[in-house]
Formats: sequence, C-alpha cells, structure tokens
Amino acid sequence: MLKRIFSFDFSNFRGDFFGGLTAGIVALPLALAFGEQSGLGADAGLYGAIFISFFAAWLGGTNTQISGPTAPMTAVSMVVIAGIIASFEGDREKAIPIILAVFFLAGIIQIVLGFLRIGKYIRYIPYPVVSGFMSGIGVLIIITQIFPFIGYYPAQDQSNIEAFKPKAEEVILNGILEDEADEGLLVLEDFEETVKRAQNITPAEITEKATKLVGDDSRGVNGTVRYFLKGMQNINWIQLLLALFTIFIIYGFKRITTAVPSTLVALIVVTLVAIFGGLDYRTITEIPSGFPTFRGDIFTNFSFSALSPYIFSAIALALLGVIDSLLTSIVADNMTKTKHDPDQELFGQGIGNSIAALFGGIPGAGATIRTVVNINSGGQTRISGMVAGVLLLVILLALGPYASLIPAGVLAGILITVGIGVMDYKGLKHLFVMPRTEAIVIIVVLLLTVFWGLLEAVAIGMIMSTILFMKKISDVIDDKTDIAPLTNFAREIPWKDETAFFERHKDQVYIKHLDGPLFFGFASRFQDMIKALPDIKVVIMRLDKVPYVDQSGLYAMEDAIDDLNAQDIKVVFVDAHGQPLDMFKSINIVPNLIPEEHNFESFEACSQWLEGHLKEVDKIAMA
Repeated sequence: MLKRIFSFDFSNFRGDFFGGLTAGIVALPLALAFGEQSGLGADAGLYGAIFISFFAAWLGGTNTQISGPTAPMTAVSMVVIAGIIASFEGDREKAIPIILAVFFLAGIIQIVLGFLRIGKYIRYIPYPVVSGFMSGIGVLIIITQIFPFIGYYPAQDQSNIEAFKPKAEEVILNGILEDEADEGLLVLEDFEETVKRAQNITPAEITEKATKLVGDDSRGVNGTVRYFLKGMQNINWIQLLLALFTIFIIYGFKRITTAVPSTLVALIVVTLVAIFGGLDYRTITEIPSGFPTFRGDIFTNFSFSALSPYIFSAIALALLGVIDSLLTSIVADNMTKTKHDPDQELFGQGIGNSIAALFGGIPGAGATIRTVVNINSGGQTRISGMVAGVLLLVILLALGPYASLIPAGVLAGILITVGIGVMDYKGLKHLFVMPRTEAIVIIVVLLLTVFWGLLEAVAIGMIMSTILFMKKISDVIDDKTDIAPLTNFAREIPWKDETAFFERHKDQVYIKHLDGPLFFGFASRFQDMIKALPDIKVVIMRLDKVPYVDQSGLYAMEDAIDDLNAQDIKVVFVDAHGQPLDMFKSINIVPNLIPEEHNFESFEACSQWLEGHLKEVDKIAMA
C-alpha cells in the first residue's frame, strides 16, 4: 500500500491542475458549511477539506477522487460532537480533545480495514439500505438547518434561558454534592460546607449553565421539533432573506452556466450584498488566520476511560466513510473507464482523516460532486486531489480573516440545497412499485436515520435486508423444489431428460428438483418435505442446479437421507458437483450414505441404473 508514495504521473499535469483547481473552488463553500453544521465551526470544515483532500488523493486508490467533508459524514459527526459536548456539561473546550481523538481513531480504523482488505465487501450492502440512509441524511440536514435558516438560536433566547434556570441551579447543586462526596466532606450531621458553597453560586453561573442546558435540549431533530413553534415566532428576517437569496442563486445560476460553481457564486454575491448593504447580520464562527494548529492535546490529555464510551462512534464514522468513499469510487470508475483499488482507497482515506483530526478538522470521505467536477474539468490522476487540497490551504492563509465575514444564513442556504440534493429520489420515486419488503426497508432506515441514529439505522436495515433476503430465497427454492411423484407431473414441469422415464415407472420413484442454494433458510422446509413422502422405493436428488450448501443444509441433507434409509428407501444423487460435493464428502455423506457410484453425472446414467435396480426390487418383493 505504500508503493504509491513517490510514483506520480505528470503526463496530464495541465488537466490535473485545472481539475483540482475547479474541484477546490467547489469544495470551499461546502467545507465551510459542513464545518458550521458539525458544531466545531467553519474552520474545522476547511481544515478537514485541506488535509483529507491532499492525503486521501496522494495515498488513496482512486486516481480522480476528491475527498473532504461530506453530508453523511458531517451528519454523523454532528451527532458525535453534540453527544460528547453534552457529556462534558456543555464545556466545548474540554470536549474538543476527546472529539478529535474519536475522529483520529476513526481514521486509524479505516487504515486497519484497508490492510484487512475489507473494501471489496462494501458492494454487498443492499440498495434499500443505502437509499433509505441517503434520503434520511438529506432529511436530517434539512431539519437541523431550519433554525439557522430562519435565524433563530434557542440558546440565545432569553425566555428559554429563564425557563431553564431552576434546572440549572439544581444541576449545579447536584454537582456540589457529588464533589463533596468525592472529597469526603459530605456528612449528614454537618451541611455547613454544602450551604457555604451553595451560597457562593452566582447568577452568572446559573445563567451560563442554563444556556448550556438549552443548547443541549435544542440540538438535533428532536430539539428542532421541540422549539419549532417558538422559532416560527422569532424569525430573523434578514438571515432568512439571505438564506433564500443563497438558494435562489444556487439553483438559478446553474441555468445560466455550470462552468462556474453556483455555490461559490452564491457565497461571494450574498456575502458582498450583506457587507456593502450595511445589513445587521450574524456571521459564521471566526476562522483563525495562519496554518492550522497541531492539536497535541489529543495525546497529552488522552484518557482511555474518557474515550471508551465513544469507540462505537468512531467505528460508525469509519464504516460510513468507507461506504461513502467507495460508492464515489464506483462513480469515478464508470466515468473514467478505470478500476479503483478499494483497499488502497481505505488506507488513503484513513491517513487523511487521521491527519485532519490532528489539526482540528472534521472527518470526511470521497465526495461525489467534487469528484465529478474534477473529472469533467480534466483531472485524471491523484495530482488533481492534491492540488485541490493545496488550493484550499492557500485560500485559508490568504483569505481566512475575510471568510469570517460570511453570513451564517449563506451556509444555511447552501446546506439546505445539499440536503435536497443528497436524497435518493430514484428510490423514493419507485417506492410504490418496488417489492413491498424493499420499500419497507427504505422507509424504516430513513425514519431511523432521522429520529434515532445513523449507525442503528444501517445496522437494523442490514439485519432486515438479510432476513428478508433469506425469506425470499427460501420461497423461491420452495417454488422450484416441489417433490412430485412421476404420475403427478401436473404439479411440476418435468425436466426434458425425465419424460421417457416417467412413462415407465409411475409411482415407484420420487424425483426431487433442487434449484438454488441449500442453506439454513431452507433446511427445515427440506426436512418437512422429506417426511411427507408416500410409500416409494427410490428418491433421486437432482443437484444439477445447486451451487452452494451451508452447514445447516448439509445436516438437513444428512438427516433426510438417514430417515429415508431407515424406511428402506434408496437415495441417489444426480450431478452433485463443486462446493456441494465437497461439503457432502466433508462429513462422509459421500461415500458412507451415498456411495460414489450412486452419484451419477447425468439423469440418463441414473435412469439406466434405476431400470436394473427396480427390477431387482420387484423380484425380491414377488419372492
């Protein structure tokens, strides 16, 4: 995986330069918007875009991929950040080292997954899960941007703060009691120290704690729902108009030309209007000037006990980044007629996310829109992604202080369009015509993504898809594996090579057509069918179309043959081959229960043997 470090292809440098330049320009407003949405600030989005774009391109396995913060990754990051800050009682500065440690760990996990060569398995994620997840992400982004869109911030609403002051005082008092218990000062007979500390609580402390509690209570989808009506009564019309103007330019400018990114045009135009129009507007979080600061406190303040509750959050980010990146890699392959290296891509993404975390950036993944822009602008090699990262760094160093003047409403407008664009309209449009089970998976995953959790949504969606797939395959096999006596072919279409044999032997033989895998989803049904057999002399197991047998299917076959042999019914195989035959031999079904000579290569060979065998049986019966 390290072989790519110094192997560059400069044959298309001009195309790569302009491709990376264009992609970097497209990435700028999105990086700022995603950073603002995450809760760490616009600068964190920009830092993430710089390092992930550069290192994921340099060390990744998709030549034309442009990486950086994306809608799904930001949505998960937002939840992770909010949860960690809440666990630190709203103290953002204390929470940041743990937040960045989780992001760093997510990158390390991606590197490990790359070395374990997990990338090739991503293709097996069912479409309904991906569709429901992406649509859920879109809805999640739109809902969580409602308050920034209308300019309402619950934690700055004095009426909300006043309502939370009693709870804030209670929380502070509980904190005092816990501290005294830890210090051994809490004694039932003497509350003097407790009273003294309680009397020293200032109104400013209560207000600060109430503000943090309101912030926690108003976060996410549930918080938006709780404060929605109040938000509608406190609209900041300037911010709302700036956001609407942003959306109008984003969609309207595309009708004029797509040569210039409409999000960048909207960012510049609306910001200039707000500044030179003298509008009283809210700006985004301040972007520090200069090169991003190395966050050594990730290691110096490291505590495994503090990090351990968020290990699953890191796994969720890592896996989502894997899915997000490799799906974009497939898009790039289709456009360029090339083939990416999925494991190398995971390695590059992991390096990029780890380094971004060390400099305070939010995590990201391969970005489809930016990758498409890069390819269409001439990018062909990984130099293009590196150029995009360098461009963003230059913009940060040269224009960082000016970026702090961008109105918050502009980024809210950009994110609303991102939320609208990320939804899977193809899947939603066909919701009422696709199989009902798949439609249910899409809806369930969408709702869980919005109202519960992203990792939980994907996990439950995968479980549902797996169970429904097994049920579907079992039903298909049931339909194709009816056991029919030769006198009752009306219930089952005979295979061509069986019709002549049918004319001669009536009810003496049962032919079992097995069509598809014999696995645990079918094992119990298989045994039930065997037990339902009437009085016959021979059972022919036709295995021509069985590609796979799992352990459950293997034991079901063994039990069925034992039951038939106990009834003095002969069992033979026709064309057991490949993996199924190897499995039968592994537990000695062949040759102990089915002799090698009774595993016939064709039905014709089997029928020739059966003619003699049935005559022999008839002779014994007559005697």
